[in-house]
Amino acid sequence: MSRLSVVSTDKVNSTTEKLMKEFTQRIVANPPGVCPVDMQLAFLKVCHAQTCGKCVPCRVGLGKLEELMESVLDNTATMRTLDLIEKTAENIKNSADCAIGFESARMILAGFEGFKEDYISHVKEHKCTGTFEQPIPCVTLCPANVDIPGYIALAGEGRCADAVRLIRKDNPFPTACALICEHPCEARCRRNMIDDSVNIRGMKRYIVDQAPTNTVPTPACAPSTGKKVAIIGGGPSGLTAAYFLQLMGHQTTVFEEKAQLGGMLRYGIPNYRFPRERLQEDIDAILSTGVEVKLNANIGTAEIEKIRHDYDAVYMAIGAHTDKKLGLEGEDSSNVISAVDMLREIGDNNYPDFTGKRVVVVGGGNVAMDCARTAMRANAKTVSIVYRRRQEDMTALPEEVEGAIAEGIELVTLKAPLRVEADASGNACALWVQPQIIGPVKGGRPAPRKANKPEERMECDVVLVAIGQDIVSKPFEDFGIAANRGRLCADETGALNMVGIYAGGDCVSGPSTVIKAIGAGKVAAANIDEYLGYHHPISVDVEIPEPLLNDKVPCGRVNLAEKEAWARKRNFDHIEYSMSDEEAVQEASRCLRCDRHGCGVLRGGRQDRW
Repeated sequence: MSRLSVVSTDKVNSTTEKLMKEFTQRIVANPPGVCPVDMQLAFLKVCHAQTCGKCVPCRVGLGKLEELMESVLDNTATMRTLDLIEKTAENIKNSADCAIGFESARMILAGFEGFKEDYISHVKEHKCTGTFEQPIPCVTLCPANVDIPGYIALAGEGRCADAVRLIRKDNPFPTACALICEHPCEARCRRNMIDDSVNIRGMKRYIVDQAPTNTVPTPACAPSTGKKVAIIGGGPSGLTAAYFLQLMGHQTTVFEEKAQLGGMLRYGIPNYRFPRERLQEDIDAILSTGVEVKLNANIGTAEIEKIRHDYDAVYMAIGAHTDKKLGLEGEDSSNVISAVDMLREIGDNNYPDFTGKRVVVVGGGNVAMDCARTAMRANAKTVSIVYRRRQEDMTALPEEVEGAIAEGIELVTLKAPLRVEADASGNACALWVQPQIIGPVKGGRPAPRKANKPEERMECDVVLVAIGQDIVSKPFEDFGIAANRGRLCADETGALNMVGIYAGGDCVSGPSTVIKAIGAGKVAAANIDEYLGYHHPISVDVEIPEPLLNDKVPCGRVNLAEKEAWARKRNFDHIEYSMSDEEAVQEASRCLRCDRHGCGVLRGGRQDRW
C-alpha cells in the first residue's frame, strides 16, 4: 500500500470517528418529549446503514421495517400495520446473522412494547401523544420544574438574589440542591451537542454562596384563608409543602418526630458534604413565612385521629428512616451498625470513634459512600467497601466513588456477604464473603452470580450496613391508610384513600433523591390548595435577561474543585469549593437559553401557576 493511500485511509477513519462522536452527542442531548416513533425510526435507519447487507433479514427486513414505520408517521398505517411491524421485527431478531440485525430488531420490539399507545395514537388519531408543554430538557428533567435557564442567566449578570427568588418559585431548598442534588437536569442538556452539559448544580452553588438564602426575603403570604394544614414530617418534602401552602394563605403546622428539622438532609447526609449551617439557611427562610413547628412529636394512631379532626387537610411526608437488614447469620453481633443509625446520630452531632479499627461497609450506593468516608473521618485504620457487583454497576454517583477512592478507601467488588463472624465476646471480628462472577443483564444492570471459588474471610472490627432504607408505615396502616409493602398508596395527585389526607416523598416512592421529595411536596401543596377550594397562583416578579448573542463556540465545562484528599479525610469540614466570579460568568455564557430559542418559545410564561 502506498504512503498516499495510508494517509487517505487515516483521514477517512479520523473523520468518521469525529462524525460518530458528534452523532453520539446529539443522541445524548435528545430532549424529553420527542415523538418516540420518530426517534425509533431514526435509530433504525442508523442501524440499517451499519449492516453489511449479506443476510436477507438485515438487507431486506430492516428496510421493510423502515417502510412500515414511515407509514405510521405518514398517517397511512392501519392496525394491521402495527401487527406487521411486530412480526417483522420478531422474525429479524430470530434470524439475523449478526448482532446489528438482532439488536436493531430487539430495539424496535422493546420500543413497540413501551410506546404502544403512541403507535396506536398515530394510527387512530393521526397525532403523537407527546406535547410541547415543557420542551426545555433541563426544566423537564428537574422533578420540581425549576426555571434553570432563567437563574443561570441571572447569575451570569451577577443578580444572585434575584436568582434565589426565581428558584424559590418552585423549590424552597436552593442551598440544599446547590450542595447535594444529583442534578438529573444535566443529563439531556442540549449543550452536550457542542461539548458538555452546563454545570447547573455548580451555578446554583455559586448563587447561594453569593446570596445566602436566609438573607433573601421570601415572598409575602396571601391573605389568610382560615384553613389549617398539618404536615407530618419535617424533611424536604414536608417543609416544601408547608412553605407553598403558607404562601397560599393556609396556616401550616409541621409535626417532626426528631429534635430538629431537615429529615434525611440532616440525618442522612454527613457534614462534609452538606454543612448543617447551610441547611439551616433554607430552613430559616421557610420558617420565616410563618410555618409552625412541633418537634419530638411521636405520631401514633390516636395522634393521627386528633390531627385529622383538628386540621382541614393533612400531608404525610414521613420519609424512609429505618434500616434494611442483610438477613445474615451473625448480623446481630456487636459492632454491626446500620448506616441509618450512624448517620442519624451524626445528625445530632454524636460522631462515632473508630480510632484504630478496621471498618467494612456493605453496599454500593451513595449512602455506602457516605458511611465509608465518614468512617475514614472517624479515624478508622482501614475502610473497605464490599459490593456484590462491579464498580461500574454501583448506584452511587461516580464522583462519590472517586472521592472515596482518593481518600484511601478500598473497593472490594464482586464479593457477596455471607455471614458475620463474632468473637467470644460477641463482637464482630470478620465478614465472610462469597466471590461472584458478573452475568447477564437484568433490570438494566449485569446481575452477579456465585463464582466457583471458595469463601473468603475479611477481618474487621466494625461492619456498617448500607443496603437501603425502609418506611415505618404501620401506625398509619392501623389507622386505615392503604399501603403496599410499607409504602403509602397515593394517586398521582398525592391523595390517599381517606378524604383530605395526602402523602408524598420517600414514604410513597420509596427511598429516592432530595429533589424528587421536593417535587412531591410542591405537587401536594397545589393539590391540597385545590381540595380546600382555592387556586392560588405562585408567581415571581423577576425579569429574566434576554439571551446573549454570542457565538456558541466549544468551551470546556467549569467543574467544582475539592480540597485535597489528605487535607479533608480526617475532618468533617466541607470539602467542595465554589466557582469564582470569572468561572460563573463563563459557565453562564455556555447556556444555550433553550427557554428563548427552539421549542422553548412555545412555553408559557414564568408567572403562571405550576
